[in-house]
Amino acid sequence: MTETTKEAVETLVAPDALAARLFEATLGAMDLLSVYLGDRLGYYRALAADGPATSAELAARTGTHERYAREWLEQQAVSGILACDNPQADSGERCFRLPAGYEAVLVDPDSLTAMAPVAQVFVGCVKPLPAILDAFRTGAGVPYAEYGADLHEGQAGTTRPQFRHLLAQEWLPALPDVHARLQVDPPARVADVGMGLGWSSIAIAQAYPNVRVDGFDLDEASVQAARANAAAAGVADRVAFRVRDAGDPGLAGRYDLAVAVECVHDMPNPVAVLAAMRRLVGEGGAVLVVDEKVAERFVAPGDDVERYMYGFSILHCLPVGMTEQPSAATGTVMRAETLRRYAAEAGFRMVEILPIEHDFFRFYRLAA
Repeated sequence: MTETTKEAVETLVAPDALAARLFEATLGAMDLLSVYLGDRLGYYRALAADGPATSAELAARTGTHERYAREWLEQQAVSGILACDNPQADSGERCFRLPAGYEAVLVDPDSLTAMAPVAQVFVGCVKPLPAILDAFRTGAGVPYAEYGADLHEGQAGTTRPQFRHLLAQEWLPALPDVHARLQVDPPARVADVGMGLGWSSIAIAQAYPNVRVDGFDLDEASVQAARANAAAAGVADRVAFRVRDAGDPGLAGRYDLAVAVECVHDMPNPVAVLAAMRRLVGEGGAVLVVDEKVAERFVAPGDDVERYMYGFSILHCLPVGMTEQPSAATGTVMRAETLRRYAAEAGFRMVEILPIEHDFFRFYRLAA
């Protein structure tokens, strides 16, 4: 056993401590699932909009059953998520409220501290659990569509606030030439590869009124939802979403900027995707890849971000990436060295990691 291995072993907790940790994890999972229920049933929104409520009042506001509403309210109060101002009262008379400031965490979809989408994406990740088990045994993949609306909507919900508050305010200004080009005529064109529900495309269009954005995704349900989101945001005249392969030769050289946010690691063939992005922008265009900010190398035990990313990898990103064969089988934990290798194979001569501070994302500018 090497000294490094000995040090790693010594950092592991005792069995009793591990049992305690897993019990706390069980409580945490139950908290997430209860938040999912509160979000999907409209309980948090009702408390935020109309104030404190008894179980009968909350049930009436949301069209749900009083007995279930009562149990949920009590669970939320016991867990310290909601406040109960009269816990000694009879169960039907107890009044529950959303504490001040909690709207940002549980109700506001544009808040940078929103956690309801995290609960939703967690539920989506375990929806096809039998298929995931089978994939582990056979080496097959699990198609993205099998994860359902909760995964798609939850994933989009986790990044939506980032796009609204940071994309045009911090991320794109870190590429000064690109930021300048997006503000002038003739109108710049942006290709958003793997855009999901379209919030990144919408944020770009809202921030840069001259820009035209084309979003590409191979998931029909995501494209339909993205179109509805663009229409609701009032940018459908400048944002178009298509079920189309970004590698289509007919798209080559049309764009000033190509972006791919949190999707390259999911691709069965990331080199082909990056090569397609290089062709989209042609000579003089820019390519921006935003992906997970994992450690530079494997270390065990890892920090919380590494644990978080590996959790999503085993439940979602690796199974989705293995759907098509042959597959690069990247998984969520795409380290910078891996991205650099993919970029070189795709024909890029340089990969620059941009100096943007973020807890979860790393920002790469690729140059041909």
